[in-house]
Amino acid sequence: MYNLLPGLTVIEASSFVASPTAGLYLAQMGAEVIRVDQIGGGPDFRRWPVTQNGDSLYWENLNRAKKSLALDLGRPEGRELLQALVRATGQFVTNFPVKGFLSHEILAEGRPDLITVRVMGWADGSPALDYTVNNAVGYPMLTGAGPDPVNHVLPAWDLLTGAYAAFALMAALRRRDAIGEGGEIRIPLSDVAIGTVANLGGIAEVMDTGTDRPRLGNTVFGLFGRDFTTRDGKRTMIVVVTHRQWANLIAALGLGDAIAQVEAQRGVSFAKDDGLRFTHRDALFPLFEAAIAARDHAELAAALDAGGIVHSAYGTMADAVRDPRLVTENPIFGTADDPSGTRYPAVGAFATLPAEQRRPPAPAPRNGQHSEQVLAETLGLSSGEIGRLFDAGIAGSSDR
Repeated sequence: MYNLLPGLTVIEASSFVASPTAGLYLAQMGAEVIRVDQIGGGPDFRRWPVTQNGDSLYWENLNRAKKSLALDLGRPEGRELLQALVRATGQFVTNFPVKGFLSHEILAEGRPDLITVRVMGWADGSPALDYTVNNAVGYPMLTGAGPDPVNHVLPAWDLLTGAYAAFALMAALRRRDAIGEGGEIRIPLSDVAIGTVANLGGIAEVMDTGTDRPRLGNTVFGLFGRDFTTRDGKRTMIVVVTHRQWANLIAALGLGDAIAQVEAQRGVSFAKDDGLRFTHRDALFPLFEAAIAARDHAELAAALDAGGIVHSAYGTMADAVRDPRLVTENPIFGTADDPSGTRYPAVGAFATLPAEQRRPPAPAPRNGQHSEQVLAETLGLSSGEIGRLFDAGIAGSSDR
């Protein structure tokens, strides 16, 4: 947690991963993010993983550092309160549909400088999820050894879309500060996915070659990189990204003469060409397999570390939780008094500002925890008006 965005209030009405991630990143950098949910929780409020008591650890961690206002959004007055809140603050992040009571045109009535960042599935408004968009752009047909497609369990497009949405909001704020202009920014998951494919050269590659890239399993495309197994059965990934690392890897494994023989046979030099190392992997991989299989992992890791070579043994998520470098001694983690009551390392901002004191991770709110505060301080409602909203079931609070 850092205080880089003091005075910025963002209203968030969203569910699942991408849109809540945008609010999370803004909150971790110091913005006041007010999440507006249906009383009792939205469609993702109980999403797995859950505790034995049914509290969603997914929801709890995607909504850290936010405030929660609970309204009955199925009733006109509840919807009008959300609209008024958006107009009062001027910044809105959502994945609600383009049309309807949260359309930018309706919300901007009386607030022409409103900034709306809308996360979408497809650009035409049709729904999509990370898993379906990933299928559409082709990555599952490149993942694994084949022939079956392999879905990635990490919702990469959701996370990239959330980060892009937070960035887009900050860019729009900068424009508004300069010229006073608001507007709506639409960020379809599908465009983030296919745009990223293009940024990585994927579209150009297919157009140039006329075909899809072959499936490579754990082999890294265009580099010398693959998983190998040590004498004691440890499977480890080794990737060479610089020419110095290549030279150091050969020296560490004592493969200088064997590599020179392959170069002489094939009339190539691997010293300064990533592509040649990849192209001739059929000759290189067996040499490295044998050399690595003759060493225990601890010995190999020490030699690779000494040579500045990038490597990592495969581990489980449970292994990662116990890793000092990743979790137990990592300053991005701390403790928080979370609503579920479950104790575990809570994560704050990923960025580190060496010149500033890092604040501890903040807990997620309970559903409606800040309803009275938001209605009073942000909308300026009187205690009598707030009481009526609660009595009528239009607003809800975890404390009532």
